[in-house]
Amino acid sequence: MVPYRSIAVFLVAMVARCGVLLADQPDPRLAELDALWAEVGRAVREGDFETYAARCHPEGVLVSEPKGLSQPLSAALARWKPEFAATREGRMTAEVEMRFARRLGDETTAHESGMFRYTSRMEGKESQTDFVPFDALLVKRGGRWLILMEHQKAHATPAEWEKLAPGAGADSR
Repeated sequence: MVPYRSIAVFLVAMVARCGVLLADQPDPRLAELDALWAEVGRAVREGDFETYAARCHPEGVLVSEPKGLSQPLSAALARWKPEFAATREGRMTAEVEMRFARRLGDETTAHESGMFRYTSRMEGKESQTDFVPFDALLVKRGGRWLILMEHQKAHATPAEWEKLAPGAGADSR
């Protein structure tokens, strides 16, 4: 006769091992979102306005605490378009990098919290770097993630940026 305690210990160990194995698997949603942010970074770096704009939901909203405004993302895109053109034409350099503190969501929704570092330099001017904490709400439509809302908060410091290690928050659900 097999002792029930031995069976219970064995089953608990197997379930725990399966949980560890599943936890080691990359989350496809996070991989897709990482690809989105990489595409956004490339679009900013290359001045690819069309790609950047295509990642924004048509009904998207930008909230900017530093500027004291809330507006449709389409209005923000119109304001940013000349900088994309200047970058594409080589009159400006720009780059953006995201780091995350928390990433929540499911197969079709995401709430990303973190900070981005935006560095730009217009020809003949000093380079400028901004560290901006942000929240983004995204929805997946037609197999593509779209930014529904971007909430830019008060500017942060380089030290606060350094506290968010690259890849931080990637394990949040």
